[in-house]
Amino acid sequence: MKTYLYFVRHAISPFVFGNERDRGLSDQGFSDSQRVKELLINEGIDAVISSPYARAIQTVNYLSEALGKEIIVYEELRERPIKSLDEKCTEEELLAAIEKSFSDKDYCLHGGESTGAAQQRAIPVINRILTEHQGKKVVIGTHGNIMTIILNYFNDGFGYEFWKSTSKPDIYKAEFEGNALINVVRLWEME
Repeated sequence: MKTYLYFVRHAISPFVFGNERDRGLSDQGFSDSQRVKELLINEGIDAVISSPYARAIQTVNYLSEALGKEIIVYEELRERPIKSLDEKCTEEELLAAIEKSFSDKDYCLHGGESTGAAQQRAIPVINRILTEHQGKKVVIGTHGNIMTIILNYFNDGFGYEFWKSTSKPDIYKAEFEGNALINVVRLWEME
């Protein structure tokens, strides 16, 4: 029996240091979230799930409202911090750390979370979703890093280059047979 998880990477959200959990979408982000709704409204979605972060919830909110479905939030689906959220670093250092974290799953910067640790917290929830919603279609409001880390668990071809190729927002329809990932198709198209 096939189950489909629609991973919806959040739309544009202005970065605010120290405000990972509560920062919301930009005007463009809200506009793009309307397009997310339009792309998914006729997919036959059975449930809408999200990371607890505001930008992920806001990106799937128009869809959940249109479907009349409450957003189910899982703390374990929050974004992976490659470094402490209290420390700053350059974009170059951040990108290098993210790249290394996919080849060395135990690697992270000081105070951060490794790919392996993020998989240990997120994959049990994904497996639970696959079991509880077997044969159904589920939208998951998510983030670039944790989405890639989840897909990487099931297929190590999803790594740094995949992460770099994603956009904000983005949508990937992942087809599962039981708990095995069979196929992934990108549904989002840039305008």
